Amino acid sequence: MSKQYIPTLQKKYTGEIVPALMKQFGYSSVMQAPRLQKIILNQGVGQAIADKKLIEVAQEELTLIAGQKAIQTTSTKDISNFKLRRGMPIGVKVTLRRERMYEFLERLINVALPRIRDFKGVTAKLDGRGNYTMGITEQIIFPEIDIDKISKIMGLEITFVTSAATDEEGSALLKEFGIPFKNEKK
Repeated sequence: MSKQYIPTLQKKYTGEIVPALMKQFGYSSVMQAPRLQKIILNQGVGQAIADKKLIEVAQEELTLIAGQKAIQTTSTKDISNFKLRRGMPIGVKVTLRRERMYEFLERLINVALPRIRDFKGVTAKLDGRGNYTMGITEQIIFPEIDIDKISKIMGLEITFVTSAATDEEGSALLKEFGIPFKNEKK
């Protein structure tokens, strides 16, 4: 019998996070506890209209960061002011689920975020349905990226899609995972 590999954060979710959320929100079943469904990494490359090579570089970098092949996203409209035609590649994205999602989240929390200069936490603004999107201004915070081979510093968006019904539940889930939110006073 071969043992199935289970990421550390997945073990933490089933062993610590679910019981903590059940106690906090008074759930009667473990199935009521919100869970992380997927993590989407998205990078808009508007300069790719002028330089086609940028989109391929961005695709390679996002593939390295995620550990899964990134796909190109194309424009849906013609916008003459931006010299944009329908079907032109203008970004790259990758959707992570299951083991890869937990692996990426662990690398993000333990390795990438602490490398940001003057880091004081991420803003705690969720979208109203328990999902959270954070922006990263430089892709060089990820150790997979070789700084010497960088042609252009680009940012990316990371979206955490949860099964939470409210922002309060989604925020509690992400805090339990260890995402460092700022302590904002309202």
